[in-house]
Amino acid sequence: MAETEKGEYYVGVDLGGTKIYTGVFDSSLNLLGTARVSTKAQRGHDAVIERIYRCVQDAVDECDLSLKQIRAIGVGAPGAVDPESGKVIFAPNLDWKDVPLKKELEKHLDVPISIENDCNICTIGVYETELKAKPKNMLGIFIGTGIGGGLILNGHLYSGFNRTAGEIGHMVIDVNGPKCGCGNNGCFEALASRTALFRRIHTAVKAGQKTILTDMLGPNLEDLRSGNLRKAIRRGDKFVDRVVEEAAEYTGIAVGNLINIFNPEVIVLGGGVIEALADEMMAIIIEIAKDYALPGTSKGIEIMASKLGDDAGIVGGAVIAKRAAKVKE
Repeated sequence: MAETEKGEYYVGVDLGGTKIYTGVFDSSLNLLGTARVSTKAQRGHDAVIERIYRCVQDAVDECDLSLKQIRAIGVGAPGAVDPESGKVIFAPNLDWKDVPLKKELEKHLDVPISIENDCNICTIGVYETELKAKPKNMLGIFIGTGIGGGLILNGHLYSGFNRTAGEIGHMVIDVNGPKCGCGNNGCFEALASRTALFRRIHTAVKAGQKTILTDMLGPNLEDLRSGNLRKAIRRGDKFVDRVVEEAAEYTGIAVGNLINIFNPEVIVLGGGVIEALADEMMAIIIEIAKDYALPGTSKGIEIMASKLGDDAGIVGGAVIAKRAAKVKE
């Protein structure tokens, strides 16, 4: 483990719809150790909060540290988040409304906590470490259990009037499309998230669709993962290939729309789906995005997959924890 001053450790927490991922960092934001547990959102917010602080404790233990040595913790939570109050206003994938996450975690952990939207935190992680804070304007799109985004405008995170900007996943792409967890129909998230992909596959298999996935995982497709889709495609599964291709096309439409609205220098795509399927999706996303962007508006804009992968959220969490600690100095 890297040598650093006592008390100069930070923790980043990525709270997702399916898993909680935690990382411990030193003062130079080097990752020292991690821990992860399943979210089990169906058990209710109190149980999930307990799982968060246990996951933090596990990561700290992994580094042979104690919570007393942790200076601050940054948590990325899905959905609409108010960083000032530390409340999760609305998180459809967790079925949370007005949950005082900061207050509850500080009560259990006795460490200063900063809360931000999970995709804002992922965007900050990518911007600060992968892009070295160079672009003035950058957009992050993260495709996992749900879909979210983050906006860096003029070098700063843009939160919007009600601090809920960046809910890219709830941009309506097809008004006649499937119902989304937010209640609307045809949201980007309902068409191209991991949840949407898996739902389409499960529905088709129940209707008699043949796929290599059932040979790999059994007829009920238990333990289906994004990586299984990649394996099926590489084994020649045309059905899975088409499902993933359609998700990439919807993503390209969303990216094209966002180029028309924000015209950022860089658009970074991340999250578990992109991490597993970048080779299958990125070329399609870029081609469709350029088709949907107004003529000339996409010139020079870089559309890329993040190399941080699953670590973007915990890195961003550590960044905001360190910023918050400096403000209090």
